[in-house]
Amino acid sequence: MSGKYLVTGGAGYVGGVVAQHLLEAGHEVVVLDNLSTGFREGVPAGASFVEGDIREAAQWLDSSYDGVLHFAAFSQVGESVVKPEKYWDNNVGGTMALLAAMRAAGVRRLVFSSTAATYGEPEQVPITESAPTRPTNPYGASKLAVDHMITGEAAAHGLGAVSLRYFNVAGAYGQHGERHDPESHLIPLVLQVAQGRREAISVYGDDYPTPDGTCVRDYIHVADLAEAHLLALRAAEPGEHLICNLGNGNGFSVREVIETVRKVTGHPIPEVVAPRRGGDPAVLVASAAAAHEKLGWNPSRTDLAGIVADAWQFARQRAESTTKGQGARA
Repeated sequence: MSGKYLVTGGAGYVGGVVAQHLLEAGHEVVVLDNLSTGFREGVPAGASFVEGDIREAAQWLDSSYDGVLHFAAFSQVGESVVKPEKYWDNNVGGTMALLAAMRAAGVRRLVFSSTAATYGEPEQVPITESAPTRPTNPYGASKLAVDHMITGEAAAHGLGAVSLRYFNVAGAYGQHGERHDPESHLIPLVLQVAQGRREAISVYGDDYPTPDGTCVRDYIHVADLAEAHLLALRAAEPGEHLICNLGNGNGFSVREVIETVRKVTGHPIPEVVAPRRGGDPAVLVASAAAAHEKLGWNPSRTDLAGIVADAWQFARQRAESTTKGQGARA
């Protein structure tokens, strides 16, 4: 059955792909985004767009909405360390205003884009939802604070909510791919080397207790991720707050990613070993058993080469369109 959904942060990478999936499933979609990190062209065709802040959601939310999917957040770990107030203000304060607007409008279904950063340094891998939550940076702490807020909202006011904690999202879906500024994610950074936009890729530490000495991470295709959000909408039960990790269950090292990019693109990728970054765990891999059991989620795009190939296609298309646009202005 089709519904009407508000997607906050729907001009961003993950929010845009989820909005596209909602449209393809026959739903009505309204995107709310202030474009501070998103892009107007990232809003899928067919979605209504409101340029505004999540604190202003009360101006648009009414009882005609069936739910909210909330992606509007700042997400740069390094920036959160030097500007913690920015993250508390937007991620926590903004979500508090959004929850108030939902309560006033009688909108009682929420899917929240949480993060594996809520766990901090894991004691065991793969990480399950019962792992201790000890975030090591204000970004992770802000997301954990929102999870606590949602738990209270569900218990006190009957909200049906699902928080999805994901690890490294990658790949592309149609016209939607990664285009962060500044870019901090490994796969698009390595692809920039393949495109000649960056001389080499930095490998931050090669002496970790892993098979090749580099950090191991769990990469999940953005389309698999989007499908989980639609399943979460169906799983949301009034008065309950469900938390599920999302990951593909396999870990890939930094060097495995670099080698995969070499194979997919056919380009040599020079690498430079740099000192470790503080707070980088050796291995971060998710257990998605709860998402499988409670949401019925089964990721199908778990092959690293396939994830990289989709990201590479998007990167080349974007470079080509940028070149054409510059030519048209010349």
